[in-house]
Amino acid sequence: MRFRSACTAVLGAALLLAAVPASASAASGQFRYDYVTVEGYEATGFLNNPASGQCIDLPGVGWENPEPGHAPKNRTDDWAMVFTEPNCQGDSFPLRPHTGGASERLKVRSVVFG
Repeated sequence: MRFRSACTAVLGAALLLAAVPASASAASGQFRYDYVTVEGYEATGFLNNPASGQCIDLPGVGWENPEPGHAPKNRTDDWAMVFTEPNCQGDSFPLRPHTGGASERLKVRSVVFG
């Protein structure tokens, strides 16, 4: 009888561990960029603690805006690879952690961390 309840407990614990999702890794800190809105206003976009290892299209500078973002600043603890097109396509440029930044000549529409 004890063996059966012990096996049930072990099986239940194993199923519980399998059901709990693994935590996603994220870069700690903030990624910033400047852009001109569709209406023509200067704006600053930012990503707080962005997910690592997945492409992020930058809000405000996707296909709906003819003007890309510019002057990106990587203030996260992870490398950032910025791209000139959405979906991490086009030319790319790496920005180092904490102090990586570029001038307004660098145009960006997407980024991936990691």
